[in-house]
Amino acid sequence: MQSPLPVRDGVNATRLRLPQEGPWGTVMDYVLHRFGHVDPDGIVRRFETGEVVGLGGEPLDAATPLGGHEFLWYYRNLPVEEPVPFTEDILFQDGHLLVVDKPHFLPTTPGGRFVQESALVRLRNRLGLPELIPMHRLDRATAGVILFSTNPETRGAYQTLFERRAIGKEYECVSALPHGVVPEGLEFPLTYGNRMTKRKGHLLAIVEDGEPNAESGIDLIRTGTSAGTHAGAAVGHFRLRPRTGKTHQLRVHMAALGLGILNDPFYPVLWDKVPDDHARPLQLLARSIAFTDPLTGTERTFRSRLELQERPGSEESGEKSRHEPAGAAAR
Repeated sequence: MQSPLPVRDGVNATRLRLPQEGPWGTVMDYVLHRFGHVDPDGIVRRFETGEVVGLGGEPLDAATPLGGHEFLWYYRNLPVEEPVPFTEDILFQDGHLLVVDKPHFLPTTPGGRFVQESALVRLRNRLGLPELIPMHRLDRATAGVILFSTNPETRGAYQTLFERRAIGKEYECVSALPHGVVPEGLEFPLTYGNRMTKRKGHLLAIVEDGEPNAESGIDLIRTGTSAGTHAGAAVGHFRLRPRTGKTHQLRVHMAALGLGILNDPFYPVLWDKVPDDHARPLQLLARSIAFTDPLTGTERTFRSRLELQERPGSEESGEKSRHEPAGAAAR
């Protein structure tokens, strides 16, 4: 449903669905019931100054009766945000697509305590593109390549690629090696699958019995010792190819193999909540994305320029996969 209010400061207006009946005489009474514990004076002020609108942009005032409108829109107050001290890097831009290297700790879209400090809002403001929309998402903790649509008229053609799973994604991660070696019995490349569910309000994905609905291809790039904040620790550098797109899939699968990704606060053990440690990002990177462009038929591949800080150096001896990591250029 098209918002009657334009994007402001890179942020969409908030939409609220209204009940058609209830013990509230007016729309404002209902909104005060829902959110009056947060900012009652601010809610009343918005209605009095015409900042709350219905479909078509009609202002709703303090006397607007409940039942005449299904939705309302308004701009919410933005939280005071701590800046994320990393910058998104633009890899490619044309009249249809924007391809970005997202840093660790930056969410893809606004949510919770991150609004202006999200990739979407930053890029809308930076590039003057209020209609910019992400085609998919990366977790806030994950860095790497992400696609945005710059043109509403061609957006559907690219969205269809994701719906048909016609997008090739490749990730990399660095994991600690238990006892300094790859766990016995693991031979790479391998495919790992299980059944996963992510429930609203739960931090962790749930692994259930039943037919697998999440599958990942996993290969070993090399082993060695970390040169980052885990200096001297035995680590493995892995290439990951998700064949499905469940929330936290790669993190869950690596933990299930006894190769939990370094600095993962969720898997295999949930850490106590602490402030972000920018020196210790999750060692998971969306390395590349590839697809056949639906508008031109051209094969396109975009690669991250970022590197995982805990990876073993290429000059080290150690076990290697059959394929060396490809270069970091985008095309």
